[in-house]
Amino acid sequence: MEYRQLPHGTAAEKFSVIGLGLGGIGQTPADEIEAIIRKAIDHGINFFDLCTAGATYAPLGRAIAGKRDKVFLQMHFGAVYNENGEYGWCRDFDTIKKTFLWELETMGTDYADFGFLHCVDEDADFDKLCEIGVLDYLKELKAQGTVRHIGFSSHTPSVANRILDTGLIDMMMFSINPAYDFEKGDDYGIGSVGERFALFRRCAKEGVGISVMKPFFAGQLLSAEHSPFGQALTHVQCLQYALDRPAVLTAVPGVQTMEHLDQVLRFLSATEEETDYSVVGSFTADTISGTCVYCNHCQPCPAGIDIGLANKYYDLALAGDRIAANHYTKLSVKADACLQCGHCDSRSPFGVNQTARMAEIANYFAQE
Repeated sequence: MEYRQLPHGTAAEKFSVIGLGLGGIGQTPADEIEAIIRKAIDHGINFFDLCTAGATYAPLGRAIAGKRDKVFLQMHFGAVYNENGEYGWCRDFDTIKKTFLWELETMGTDYADFGFLHCVDEDADFDKLCEIGVLDYLKELKAQGTVRHIGFSSHTPSVANRILDTGLIDMMMFSINPAYDFEKGDDYGIGSVGERFALFRRCAKEGVGISVMKPFFAGQLLSAEHSPFGQALTHVQCLQYALDRPAVLTAVPGVQTMEHLDQVLRFLSATEEETDYSVVGSFTADTISGTCVYCNHCQPCPAGIDIGLANKYYDLALAGDRIAANHYTKLSVKADACLQCGHCDSRSPFGVNQTARMAEIANYFAQE
């Protein structure tokens, strides 16, 4: 398992790149929920998103007993549960507070690693959460240590940018998959290609981590019949695609059964060929042509340049990320080593003129 550091966190706050989303697990028998969580932890998963059902909390608490300091819980202020434990969406302060305290008690913990403004997809959602005092409550809880970090979940770049403007955010949960990113998704795939990628780069620049929801587009990308592209991707390809976006620390695919968990865990033993998602370039030529998405399918470079990484650091540096600019200077082979042979141009699935990009990147950093 690979682990990634939370930029605004302590040295111990390193998250497994594969986490678990528990949104659909509430109907699973309690003993199986506990077994799934235990197996996930045994295989190195330490990050769990708790937009779930009421029935999840007790078995989750049993599974993490004695291991609380080894796992990270993302808890949502605005996700609530009725008397049957069914999930609901709420904008009532007292209900939100009561739910959070019940969640802590039921799991046997006294803190949340992340307190999230839940499902803030419209400006009115954010306005309401501020108006009723939820954001102030989160700030109080953070000051007390009951919440370690403040974050939010959203599907909307413009709203996400507004929340980031507060300067309070350490983590954002966002929907990332090829269908959403390339304007082939449903109503939740909001924002143009440029808007979404600019948001990811902003998070990287400002040290805000991203946890990824909906990496499989609710399973549709795994089926040629249901995929908006008419061709299926694999679990591994979708996960690698999400993990390659700037600022992403962990992807949290949903699981309901042990079989689902096993499918996700196959990522840990996947080969480079199996994680290669460059076929996406043939799906999205109308929206992505000429844009490097850092897939490195144009490798190997005869000069030894890591073309995807050079592009990523350059894009982030253009967005003002000084850390990324510094990382570029540490590359063992930089863009100025380009032989202009055109090998990468012929192999880029997204039609990127990488030889021109290498010259552009080399010129930019030569003037820094």
